[in-house]
Amino acid sequence: MSNSKKRVSIIEIKAVRERTVLYDVRKVNCPEDAVSLVKDFLEDSDREKLMLCCLDTKNQPTSLSTVSIGSLNSSIVHPREVFKAAILSNAASIILFHNHPSGDPKESEEDINITKRIKEAGNILGINLLDHIIIGDGTFTSLKEKGVI
Repeated sequence: MSNSKKRVSIIEIKAVRERTVLYDVRKVNCPEDAVSLVKDFLEDSDREKLMLCCLDTKNQPTSLSTVSIGSLNSSIVHPREVFKAAILSNAASIILFHNHPSGDPKESEEDINITKRIKEAGNILGINLLDHIIIGDGTFTSLKEKGVI
């Protein structure tokens, strides 16, 4: 019988607040409210960025985080990365945002597919995906309003 021992790491997981921002909308009631929270982070970016807004049980934003930064026309998105921040933020629900540097906020087939995957993962975890909003030049597309969610 082997008597070799192996070390296992003991870890502690924490969310680290980088900074805070003031916002005008206390409660998110519609896509326009949500867009006002993140448009300054996404509107003029030269690469696709995926951002996450975590909300409490009253649809009040509790945190914003950048989940991924991609290239000119793509971004790597995995539900694991989305929900890591949501769980650490004690989110009751989430809203996803990403930009299209081309300025055209029309959803792609890939946008629709990842939205459905994240919605399903959220259902399992008990964290509701309220919307996925694509930011363009001065305009946006809500996948909830389009019936994807």
